[in-house]
Amino acid sequence: MQKLQSDGYHYSSVQSVRGVLRPAFNMALKDEMIISNPFSFELADALINDTVKREALSRENERKFLAFVRDDEHFSKYYDAIYVLFKTGMRISEFCGLTISDIDFNEKVINIDHQLQRERNGKYVIVDTKTEAGERKLPFNKIDDELELHLRNLVNDRQKPKAEPMVDGKVGFLVLDKNQNPTVAMHWEKYFEHIREKYNKIYRVQMPLVTPHVCRHTFATNMAKRGIAPKTLQYLMGHSDINVTLNVYTHIDFEGAKENLDSVKSEMDKAKKSKRRKVVSI
Repeated sequence: MQKLQSDGYHYSSVQSVRGVLRPAFNMALKDEMIISNPFSFELADALINDTVKREALSRENERKFLAFVRDDEHFSKYYDAIYVLFKTGMRISEFCGLTISDIDFNEKVINIDHQLQRERNGKYVIVDTKTEAGERKLPFNKIDDELELHLRNLVNDRQKPKAEPMVDGKVGFLVLDKNQNPTVAMHWEKYFEHIREKYNKIYRVQMPLVTPHVCRHTFATNMAKRGIAPKTLQYLMGHSDINVTLNVYTHIDFEGAKENLDSVKSEMDKAKKSKRRKVVSI
């Protein structure tokens, strides 16, 4: 375990490995094939927990961050992509893998059925979504009124490379780097880091951590506050386990609960008014 962390694997990755090995060795212990389970120790006692807690941004901080990116002379070129990340909750590798053909403007959906990754040797590869549930269609016109505009901007303002990069048969990647290769997760982690650094040099009230994954968590939290059904949110997020989705709802604070109840009450009031009008017309 310590060797894995020294080789560059994060605490959460090592924890996942231990999560597979520990029950396997428990079975061997029960069958008396071994005398003890070498993975029965507490991971926190053996390794440094380098996990960075990623919190959803408040609506105010999301608005401020997006406005800063939009108005910044250098970072504004990333605005459409970052807006899409905040408003769709896509995994960053899913976004990087998007091609022009994955966006259906007629049906108003984003088709997600793969991810783009770059291996340690520099090779770009197309891989399956994180889980089978990761394959999904996002109805962007139902999620956010401005999403279509920003998706069209990404398509229309896309660089015209000298040679179209192809990865495992896929072409037309939405965002390319300065070398005219598709961007990958590492690029976006750096973009967000530099944006936040510049923001915090200008403003006294500091912007909390913002990463592509924070965008995803922010989207999920905002959807939960709007009162969206857990199973619907599970589908939009591509979660295979409903418990992962339900954790979003458990993180809603008092203000979030008020927003949710206000939204529900508003819909109930609309329904009552509509019913009264029908009765009167009869």
